[in-house]
Amino acid sequence: MSVSAADVKKLRDKTGAGMMDCKKALVETEGDMEKAVEYLRKKGIASAQKRDGREANEGVIISYIHPGNRIGVMLELNCETDFVAKTDDFLALAKDLAMHIAASNPLAVNKEDIPQELIDKEMDVYRAQAKNEGKPEAVIEKIVTGKIDKYYQEVVLNEQSFVKNQDQTVKEHILEVAGRLGEAMSVRRFVRYQLGEEL
Repeated sequence: MSVSAADVKKLRDKTGAGMMDCKKALVETEGDMEKAVEYLRKKGIASAQKRDGREANEGVIISYIHPGNRIGVMLELNCETDFVAKTDDFLALAKDLAMHIAASNPLAVNKEDIPQELIDKEMDVYRAQAKNEGKPEAVIEKIVTGKIDKYYQEVVLNEQSFVKNQDQTVKEHILEVAGRLGEAMSVRRFVRYQLGEEL
């Protein structure tokens, strides 16, 4: 069954769940909006979004060394309670995220963490490319906006496709686990080291 983008958006607005999760829920429930909301609630995805703003001051700092000992990651993953921080699911999430960072080399956790001068530089490059390709002035800014969104998906941890499930972003995967465990969770910070890179 195919579902419309409008229905996916409506369900996303209603639940705060990720786009792919909303689409899957609508397909599974044959387009029934109420059943799709229930489907997401059962998976813990819809309610996890509501917990997103709560304080998460507990958690773990985990280290991961990629096979071959050439890449290492340290990651701080936060949750609300010490109890959840000790669960196997939470520790597995922390390890998966550290492996993801080793493989995908993000620059920052969130869009807001990317320095504005870096964004401005990227936008200048995209504008120059569009002009060189002879694009009309009226569409250049739309092209630049689209390319910046794609840039975020490449370099921002929460926007990247999760390496273990390309249908989810990292943020959506964290929300899924948060939904199962019943607590707000977030990556606070990370450091990625690669042998021989410039300091």
